[in-house]
Amino acid sequence: MSAFIKIERRDDLALYSPINAPYYFIILLDGYFSFSLDFNSYKCDGKTILFLSPYQLLKWDSDACNEVYVLQFHGDFYCIEYHKEEVACNGILFNNVYESPFISVSEDFFNEVIQLFLKMNRLPSAMNYDVSIIRSYLQLILALCSKEKQIANKQHQIIPVKKTTILHFKALLDEHFIEMKSVAFYAEKLNLSVNAFSKKVKKQYGKTPSKLIRERLTLEAKRLLHLTYKSIKEIAHELGFNDEFYFSRYFKKEVGVSPKVFREKVGISIAAK
Repeated sequence: MSAFIKIERRDDLALYSPINAPYYFIILLDGYFSFSLDFNSYKCDGKTILFLSPYQLLKWDSDACNEVYVLQFHGDFYCIEYHKEEVACNGILFNNVYESPFISVSEDFFNEVIQLFLKMNRLPSAMNYDVSIIRSYLQLILALCSKEKQIANKQHQIIPVKKTTILHFKALLDEHFIEMKSVAFYAEKLNLSVNAFSKKVKKQYGKTPSKLIRERLTLEAKRLLHLTYKSIKEIAHELGFNDEFYFSRYFKKEVGVSPKVFREKVGISIAAK
């Protein structure tokens, strides 16, 4: 296996916590478990595939898993953004702040992905053609999971009490998250009190509006650090921070490492502009 990709079967999930890791992760789990990711809590039961992007903060709370398979890879091995059109997986590995970081899958689908994991693991990648095959298997896994996630999102989408209220907030946040970081701004735009607005958003997304605002800003910071050659000072200014040092403190608090360390470890994508 390449130094930039690793596949393993884990027997003790509690001991596995990829915190402060500059890798993408695809984790296959079978059983009951609960965990927190970036301080958001989740519970799962059955066959599940969990997706992590670099430096997400993962903590297992409990588990009773029968099987755990972990695939990790660095952006230098397989550039997600460069291949996003052909595998449609950008929303999987740079987790959308509005969606769950995992999907529940059927036994057949779960076993199909495990077999792909095992095929990849049998290749020593000592030769260039082995590396190409491993990348092809990884691309197939990402494409299959992307399609499965799209299907799951359509089937399990929560219908808002007031469609225009909640969906309009999502559109407003994507448009104004840089210059407008106050919950009151979005509540006022939707003609709601801050309290009523916060309850509706929490019911829909399982997160408070302030949490979603921070996550959306942090996600954009990660994208700019990984997908552009812009300096940290330029990124800080683009994201509405007057001081790059304040931006660095904010980023480290949210991610666990500074923007400088994040960029050094994760790297700048070959798709960077």
